[in-house]
Amino acid sequence: MATLFILFVFMTLDLLLKTGHCTETRDHVLSITPKTQEQVDILKNMTTQYQTVLWQPVSPLYIKEETQVHLFVPTNSSETVTHLLQKHGIMHDVMLANVNELIEMQTKNVSTDPRSGATFYERYHNLEGIYDWINKTTHDNPNTVKLILVGSSYQKRPLYALKLSMNNKPDKKAMWIDCGIHAREWIAPAFCLWFVHYSLSFYKYNEEITSILDNMDVYVLPVMNPDGYKYTWTKDRMWRKNRSLRKNTDCIGVDLNRNFDANWCTQGASRDPCTEIYCGAFPESEPESQAVADFLRSHKDSVQIYLSIHSYSQMLLFPYSCTLDEAENHNDLLEMVKEASQKIRRYYRNIYSYGPGAKTIYLAPGGSDDWAYNLGIKYSFTFELQDRGRYGFLLPHHLISTACNEALTAVKTIALKVIEKTQPATSSPRTG
Repeated sequence: MATLFILFVFMTLDLLLKTGHCTETRDHVLSITPKTQEQVDILKNMTTQYQTVLWQPVSPLYIKEETQVHLFVPTNSSETVTHLLQKHGIMHDVMLANVNELIEMQTKNVSTDPRSGATFYERYHNLEGIYDWINKTTHDNPNTVKLILVGSSYQKRPLYALKLSMNNKPDKKAMWIDCGIHAREWIAPAFCLWFVHYSLSFYKYNEEITSILDNMDVYVLPVMNPDGYKYTWTKDRMWRKNRSLRKNTDCIGVDLNRNFDANWCTQGASRDPCTEIYCGAFPESEPESQAVADFLRSHKDSVQIYLSIHSYSQMLLFPYSCTLDEAENHNDLLEMVKEASQKIRRYYRNIYSYGPGAKTIYLAPGGSDDWAYNLGIKYSFTFELQDRGRYGFLLPHHLISTACNEALTAVKTIALKVIEKTQPATSSPRTG
């Protein structure tokens, strides 16, 4: 009898796993599509009343009819959330049932030495690993890589940028790339490491990157939000903001991409410290955003291109996000992201949407790209990397290389176009 009972238990468990009905006992991600305004209101209330994390959109403000919502549901909220959705007839599917396994796979067996081989760049690395990589890269490339301390985080961690400079050409222009402004978007720092490695490895071997680096210096800030990034590796994988504290609230952190002085804290941001899109006490209230803004202000005459790397949703965005107004050089920017999107589709069979942020997604004031544009950096972009929601913020290792190569394609396309449009004909790169 005991043997039969054990066999029955295993058969039942196997059936539950196959049908997905046992997901309520584990952390998982739901895809939910509200069909009516009543269902929208129920969903908004649910995401604020119960312990869940909105993946897409980032705030209940943006939930609307007939638009997919991606919701991370921890084990302790699972039964309540599922019951409410069923009770109100709200369509939903389990998008990711194996959240814990994915996180475990992404945080174990991490090589610490970039010289150990190419697979180093096809893995995620904790903050200490990235700092080690920064030191090794600077040490191994003394003639082409310079380490710059841009500033410090709220918890006094260094904000290191690498300056890639292949020659001493006078009056040289530059490109800025920052990654990891939002802590949980791990593919972003992975891209910054990938870009530096690619640039150093293929300079003089790949015509496009050679043309770019011959004509431009490149500043790369691999982790703009080190406190938040550290927290996602040690405490809460879903954390988005920085880790600053403030008086009169227990809620922690500011959304650094709502903290710049571009229509700061208007529609699309929040003054509530407990929300994911809290704009901070005032523009540049956070040491991380202030450090980047100070650096760019002091280099605004040389920096021509601003790029901020995010995830997820596969989009190539440009100003404005803080208003529905069009940028002065809207057509130029649109032409560049359209060409980049077409190349990604041709080479990687992946679709990237493109356009001004506010019209392509939603109003998001206080963003770094809008601020950089208003500063005078007229080629300013935000890239949202893979994917469209299958894995979301938990993009597996095996997709890192494709995601980074897609972003690299867009960076090269835009940089070559900017050089062509702005630099003297004698130094224009060949794009053949």
